[in-house]
Amino acid sequence: MDENLAKIRHERSKKDFPGLKLDDDEYVEYFFKRAKICLWVIFGATFIGLVIVLLAFLFVLLNQSSIDEMGRNFLFIMLFALLAAALLIWMISLKIYNGNKLYITNKRVMQMVMNSPVSTSINIIDLESVEDASFRQNGFLQKMFHYGTFRLATVGEETTYSFPYSDITPEELRGVTELITAAKENAPRKKNN
Repeated sequence: MDENLAKIRHERSKKDFPGLKLDDDEYVEYFFKRAKICLWVIFGATFIGLVIVLLAFLFVLLNQSSIDEMGRNFLFIMLFALLAAALLIWMISLKIYNGNKLYITNKRVMQMVMNSPVSTSINIIDLESVEDASFRQNGFLQKMFHYGTFRLATVGEETTYSFPYSDITPEELRGVTELITAAKENAPRKKNN
């Protein structure tokens, strides 16, 4: 690639992904997040939880004449606690959704996985160390909503890095495979002693 174009792409990547530490001649080729279906599930579950809590509020308000004041206050406190819990779970779920990212640069793969707000991992792999890239879908739902597991297998210890709930297209997978091949071809050859 032309050196000036590589510099432009590097500067653009630094601007688009400010938290990412890139080498001087490195730029982001692909950026993946979890599939949109995960976001739909988060919003759908939160919506259902809020509707149930609001229906319970309505039920308490309509039947308040049969409940004494202390019982009514207790129910309102419980319902407010459930409402707060639903909103807290929604915020935590969004943070976890946004905390799962996969960057593929012209040199490396950087995977950030967040399982909970206190459990995160970061994996960084040189492209030349990747042996195989694949995308796998299991089941009707994964086919229907086009999401699956993106996997990268490394040379040597046969370590496999997976990025579940991703919606990588066949064109993107082909592009990643081409990057891996190019990185291996451009890698300095090791001398045998």
